[in-house]
Amino acid sequence: MAITVKAVERPKRTFATEIYLVEVWKGLALTFRHLFVNLFRHTMTALRIGGYKAGAVTIQYPDDPAVLGKRARTRHRLLKRDDGAPRCTACLLCETICPAKCIRITAENAPDPKIEKRAKTFDIDLGMCVFCGYCVEACPVDAIHMDANQVELSSYDRQAMIWSMPELLGDAGKGLPKT
Repeated sequence: MAITVKAVERPKRTFATEIYLVEVWKGLALTFRHLFVNLFRHTMTALRIGGYKAGAVTIQYPDDPAVLGKRARTRHRLLKRDDGAPRCTACLLCETICPAKCIRITAENAPDPKIEKRAKTFDIDLGMCVFCGYCVEACPVDAIHMDANQVELSSYDRQAMIWSMPELLGDAGKGLPKT
């Protein structure tokens, strides 16, 4: 099987493209077009003239909280058994399937003879997480969930973005607010 390679010819660079003035003017024209179209739409909507759709609006976050869809995946949460112990059996499926490799689990033997092992440590680096939800789908014991509309996960330092088991269980300060 022969592989054919086709050479790609680059377009010739003219004086106008070399100094980028034409491209800058094109960008400015696009920006001003959006500005004036939105300004016109907002004016017509405010004056109740015509059937114009409202222009684009900037959300004033955090004064107006962000509204996410019902199926949005944001905050990770570990669930507990009836006795209060974490449900995680340290099978490492969530760590294995994670495309961002942001989950770190260390297993240990469980004191309960009915349970083979449990998670000694369970850390999620939210700075690396892509919030895909694969960890939730892979968990065979339904130990990890992702809550919707919990978007305030910011931090001032990198180390605070790594949530360990107490935060994920809701026992520490980073978890959901106590109700």
